[in-house]
Amino acid sequence: MREQDMASLYQEYARQVYKYLYSLCHDADTAEDLTQETFCRAIGSVDRYNGSCKIYVWLCQIAKHLWYQELEKRNKTKSAEFSDQIPASELAVEEKTILSEEKFQLFRLLHLLNEPMREIMYLRLTGEFSFKEIGEILGRDETWARVNFYRGKQKLHEQKLQEEKLQEPELQKRERQK
Repeated sequence: MREQDMASLYQEYARQVYKYLYSLCHDADTAEDLTQETFCRAIGSVDRYNGSCKIYVWLCQIAKHLWYQELEKRNKTKSAEFSDQIPASELAVEEKTILSEEKFQLFRLLHLLNEPMREIMYLRLTGEFSFKEIGEILGRDETWARVNFYRGKQKLHEQKLQEEKLQEPELQKRERQK
């Protein structure tokens, strides 16, 4: 593949690869770095691309592999970085705490889903991918992605209701103790 072809591929797919990586890592800088590395690796291994899948899917496979490598590297180093600056907040502390708890609960429930439903939910919620794009990434069609996302939402709702029912007797016990 010529250099000009790779440049046009970058123009066409860089944004989508970035969104995919961002949905995995939830960090803009990491997603940007891994997007660049994805295209570097693609240039280096273009001779191994056999056309059995769409180029976009092939690029996302490279990106996912790079993300896994990044996770391994992070697990080996495990160094914490602290900032001297206090981040500015537009929300009140109480609101941020509630949102943080709700977000934590959502991701905890998402983690309980089976693959590929979990990956579909992550791609849709954090990567803001369309159902068509999700289908392409996972080698399926748009309808499959849409149906599995809907089923995932139902399962999350059921899990949340089930947890609330389990917590209800505990709350009633606390009320009686007051």
